[in-house]
Amino acid sequence: MTTPAAASAPPPVLPWTLTPRNPMRVVLLSALLFEFLLFGLSIPVMILVSDASPAPAALLGSGAAILALVAAGLLRKPVGYPVGWVAQVAGILLGFLTPAMFVVGAMFAALWVVSFVLGKRLDGRAAPTAA
Repeated sequence: MTTPAAASAPPPVLPWTLTPRNPMRVVLLSALLFEFLLFGLSIPVMILVSDASPAPAALLGSGAAILALVAAGLLRKPVGYPVGWVAQVAGILLGFLTPAMFVVGAMFAALWVVSFVLGKRLDGRAAPTAA
């Protein structure tokens, strides 16, 4: 049997997640949705501009796009954050098909890292007031 205080206590925050009310979750979600669009739109660029083979460009570009979309959908659960980190790596690795994606993927990865770190700082500030 649980006590009323234990029943109303928020669930513990895992080190790789943010609290549900953290405003930086919106920034992380927005970054993942923009990455979904960007990775999808990078497929024609890889094929037409960088002369990448159509099959690997379509497979890897759509795979990275779907990964970002899945991460965005799962961001409410703890598993969404590791999938989001993998999506950042996938975006940078698209640079092997078109060099511009090294820069664009790194910019989105930097946005992801900064947003996550700022979100953890906000969680750290909110924790003492909740106790």
